[in-house]
Amino acid sequence: MGSEPALPKWASKPCIMGIDEAGRGPVLGPMVYGCLYCACSYQKKLESLNFADSKTLKEEKREELFENLKADNSIGWAVDVIDPRELSAKMLKTNKINLNEISHGSAMGLVSRVLDMGVLLTEVYVDTVGDPEKYRLKLSEKFPSIKFVVAKKADSLYPVVSGASIVAKVTRDRALRDWVPDETAENMTRNFGSGYPGDPETKAWLEHHKHSVFGFPILVRFSWGTCTSYFKDIAPVLWESDEADGDDSSASGRKRQLKLSSIKRKSEEIESSGKGRCKFFRTRKLEQVVKF
Repeated sequence: MGSEPALPKWASKPCIMGIDEAGRGPVLGPMVYGCLYCACSYQKKLESLNFADSKTLKEEKREELFENLKADNSIGWAVDVIDPRELSAKMLKTNKINLNEISHGSAMGLVSRVLDMGVLLTEVYVDTVGDPEKYRLKLSEKFPSIKFVVAKKADSLYPVVSGASIVAKVTRDRALRDWVPDETAENMTRNFGSGYPGDPETKAWLEHHKHSVFGFPILVRFSWGTCTSYFKDIAPVLWESDEADGDDSSASGRKRQLKLSSIKRKSEEIESSGKGRCKFFRTRKLEQVVKF
């Protein structure tokens, strides 16, 4: 997603870019990286557009500024929307990818995308993730022809990063506002508050929407530590590949049998009561098969 693919004339002249993210901390919704770029000669004009750190602006003002920059033919922009499922999958896989690495990869992906369009990037300003100097060296090694400035609070220091902050924040806000659940569970609401772990409304939404078998709706980043406390009452799952091969008469074998019995009892309780069963199964009158 981004501005029109047709390359404007100014893009063949030296250009600057700003990069920032929105939604790094919330337990709900995507993390969005946004960039804004323009000719170096347009910097003075950029300063007069009243861009600011998106977190300091009201939603109405952010929306207004986003529409203004979209209509400005002297500005280009692009976003990378990272789905909650992708975030959790990367952070929980065997060879884990932490949030900083995901963030760095997204930012570098935006630089590559704009370069591939033919834009002559000479300077890129980035709001830091982790140590600013280490991040700068990482970016410079990947793109040696570009001058990188990596700083804390870059969205408050550089208008081009402030603009990127608005692009990222508005894109994330719209993604949450337009969210349509894939799940068919009953009584699913959109009253999830800010999505931040400390928000009482978000906590209440998580409690109401957890499922003992299916977990959370796909809006939730289930790898977040916030979710751990909600997993106490869920049905346990045992993956055979996680268990060492051995005789079932051994201690580990007996533990495995007890674990499987526990799962079976839990499953039978859920089935017999009908409580917690997914609407998908109920509406199709699908029943649990215990004998073949």
